[in-house]
Amino acid sequence: MAGGIAFFGVLALVLWGIAGLVSHNGSSATANLASNVFRPGSVERYAALVQEDGPVLFPDLLGTDGDKSIVLDHEGADPHNGWRIYLGHPADRPISCKVTQVQHTDQFTDCEGRTVAVDELALPPKGVAPVVSADGILTLDLTPD
Repeated sequence: MAGGIAFFGVLALVLWGIAGLVSHNGSSATANLASNVFRPGSVERYAALVQEDGPVLFPDLLGTDGDKSIVLDHEGADPHNGWRIYLGHPADRPISCKVTQVQHTDQFTDCEGRTVAVDELALPPKGVAPVVSADGILTLDLTPD
């Protein structure tokens, strides 16, 4: 009986050691839980949506702390070009000053009740950008440089 208990104890220690090695001792175990890309879908669909209802606000899309929203905007007639990304707060206010969209417009209301246009929102970190594939699928690369 004691031999069986010792066997399972050693087995548990071996498995724990393997798990520690595989996870690099926990140093980056949670760094890759979230995807670094977001695929909204067809550029034609989203270009029509932006033209009809204004930019699209994706709450809490960037970051792991749930405080960085992304605003997707499109400019021009060609759905394959003219995509822009902004952060969901005014450029002249801190990230804690989130915006809400005025329905069917490119206007937003910030935490102080001010109305700001989409181009007055903060720019994302370098590297965060929209990418259009050859088959017309829009992808938001959320990996900062």
